[in-house]
Amino acid sequence: MKSIYRKHTRKLLKVSFATLVFTASLSSCSKDFLNLRPELNIPEDNMFDTPERILTHVHGLYASAKDGRLMAGRYFIYNDIRAEEFVNRTTNGVTGLNVYNHTNDAATTQVNNFWIQGYMTINRVNKFLEDFDLYPGVVSPELEANYRAEAKFVRAWMYYALVHMFATPYTQDNGASPGLPLRLQAETNTENNSLPRSTVAEVYQQILTDLNEAEADLPESGSADKTRAYRNTAIALKTRVYLAMGDYPNVIAEANKIVSPAAPFTSPDGSLGLETSVEIAFATPYAGNNRENILSMPMEENNAPGTQNQMGYYYNTGNGNIEYYLNTTTGNLGGIYAHPQWGENDARKTQLTAEASGLQILTKWAGEAPFIDWIPVIRYAEVLLNLAEAEAEAGDQARALALVNAVHTRSDAENPLTSSGNEDLIEKILTERRIELLGEGFRAPDLMRRGQAIPSYGAGGMISPNSSSYVFPIPVGEVQTNPDL
Repeated sequence: MKSIYRKHTRKLLKVSFATLVFTASLSSCSKDFLNLRPELNIPEDNMFDTPERILTHVHGLYASAKDGRLMAGRYFIYNDIRAEEFVNRTTNGVTGLNVYNHTNDAATTQVNNFWIQGYMTINRVNKFLEDFDLYPGVVSPELEANYRAEAKFVRAWMYYALVHMFATPYTQDNGASPGLPLRLQAETNTENNSLPRSTVAEVYQQILTDLNEAEADLPESGSADKTRAYRNTAIALKTRVYLAMGDYPNVIAEANKIVSPAAPFTSPDGSLGLETSVEIAFATPYAGNNRENILSMPMEENNAPGTQNQMGYYYNTGNGNIEYYLNTTTGNLGGIYAHPQWGENDARKTQLTAEASGLQILTKWAGEAPFIDWIPVIRYAEVLLNLAEAEAEAGDQARALALVNAVHTRSDAENPLTSSGNEDLIEKILTERRIELLGEGFRAPDLMRRGQAIPSYGAGGMISPNSSSYVFPIPVGEVQTNPDL
């Protein structure tokens, strides 16, 4: 295992970056791009010589993030199965069993792959940004700024995904712990492998720098299917990042850019808001053309996430297979399914869960091959819940209750939430996150940013913040090739 990973890593670094970018660009972030005939054997010197080829690079950045080992499945799955919401049925080692059991170590293949794909995407961003300096004037200054902003958004997104999985939560010590190697220049060989870990705070600062610069230059409106970043995308991700930092005033400040002061909560231009029903937000096959979508990963039959990476394969029947079903038990390791805040008539229970083979399963994604329901990366419902939590912690409690009720009563209109005080309100908001965002990769990050133990059903107990399995270990391949760690 160790030698395989190391061989793969070194091969990756030695390959021409033009090849890396082009390989990623064969997978697309739009239907039209999927149907383009690829240009083969383009010399590296010509990869930036036309506007069309530069756009291909842009698509390639999203395609690299969309790899099944990363944002087309496993990122979201790992963040949920390591807590208490799901129960493993198949004991299939390929589908996250070690993560579920908290027995994954530095040599676990799936964790290694996650790290590799994340950093490979970051390197593609770095090379893309540097190449613009070498090929001025191929596109207009406005379009170049737009493309650079998209690249910075992707880099920030990747660093956030990596830092909260492989490093101590920011809130534990205000970011003083070792974070990640912060790679900001393009690498095409092994000369600069040695790089120490920056602190968690330094990584978060880079994330925010990229997002702030992206916000300034991204277009004000996105495409109908929201498969590429636009201004609201950067703002929405900042609310998630600031929440992870426990910086509630900045969550409020950012969210207020895209959330109206009072219900019904929408963005100022009216382009974003909750759909009238959660069924519409997750219509099958899921696509990105709803008001709630801020960013999605698109899929096509010839561009599916890949074997045993798909959300529907894990959680739905998967052509007769159920990898993980909903935990319906109660108690310290009980799942959200049995929580009294999630009523029996709640549409999220009646429409997005079902019984199969005597088990309760999550049906947000279709359970039939080739599993091409799109993956929601950022939804407006999350932004409202981010803002609700921040308002409850550091702002207007009445607005916090209105925000959480906007999400709750959309699916359970007969039972609006009430609050008996600040602690009760915060607890109800956190519970609502478990219901609304179930299966979308938020459970472990939500626990960790609040300094809580992870109630692991797979491990059969509570994983404390001091446990060696609380965060993922730096993969063995990085340790072997980066002596400065």
